[in-house]
Formats: sequence, structure tokens, C-alpha cells
Amino acid sequence: MEIELDPPNGITGFPLGMPAEAVKAAAAELGEIKVRDEDAPDFFHPMRILTLHPQFEINFVMEGAKTLEYAELWIPRPGPEEITVRFRGIDVFRTPALQLIRQIEDMGYTVLHDEPSYWVVPRLSLGFTRTAGHEVPLDTDGEPLYFQAVLTGPTDYYDYKLDRTDGRTM
Repeated sequence: MEIELDPPNGITGFPLGMPAEAVKAAAAELGEIKVRDEDAPDFFHPMRILTLHPQFEINFVMEGAKTLEYAELWIPRPGPEEITVRFRGIDVFRTPALQLIRQIEDMGYTVLHDEPSYWVVPRLSLGFTRTAGHEVPLDTDGEPLYFQAVLTGPTDYYDYKLDRTDGRTM
């Protein structure tokens, strides 16, 4: 299975803005789904559709109109199926994290990080975490060698992290 990250449009099979009912139906084809806050979504409690594939999870979050606002994918686990998550041809979860960041910067994007585990790409709307809940290989900086999750959202999702006057972090 190949999943392509296509910010700010979404991911393979799940375009941002997709109606919640369509997300549930498509997600159910990937695995078990768990829906939270379906009846009363608001800004602070958006509807969430957690998709549990035997080898990975995807968390789909709906905005107020019950349309897909962002998708967060977790690193695939080993298993019978070959699962690859790519961004512009780069294997997101098999490329060492710091190397992936350099490749994104080489594309001309600004990559910001407040902490060693969290990286965001404003104006592209990708967010990465190296935080792991289990034993994983570590890089020389003591953090996980590979990103553990990636989020793709709408165009301006992380732009609040930029100072609008000169592009610096706030």
C-alpha cells in the first residue's frame, strides 16, 4: 500500500474537505474505525475518526461543518503488507528524520522546530513528531532515528508559527 502526502490537499483517498460520512466509509475499507465526538463537534472537541489498520493508524479530524480538516498518520509497523508513506517521492518513515528535514529544506521550504521531537513546515502544512511510545532506534541526538507520525493539514495550518512581518518564528 502506498500513501502519498499531498499538502494542502490531503492524503491518498482522503482529500481535505471530504465529508465525514465519506471519510468513515473510506476509512472502514482500511480497518476498524472509532468515531469520537460525532454528535457535538465544536472547535475544542472536533469529530475524530481513528482508523486502526493492523499495521498503522490514521487519525482524521473534522472541522465544524463535518469535513476533513487534517489527517495524522502513524509509522507503519512490520507485518505482511508493504506500507509506504511518501511525500514527493521521499519515504517519510524510512528516511532518517534529520535527513528528511534537510530534503524538505532543499525543496525551498522553511522547517521550524520548538523542541527536538516536533517539526513543522509552515506554508506547506506538514507536521512531524519523533516522539515514540515504545523502543525505537535512536539517532546521535538521542531522539528517534525516524519520524513516528506526520500530519498534513490545510494551507495555513502552521502559519501561526511565523511572524507575518519577516518570516521568523514567534
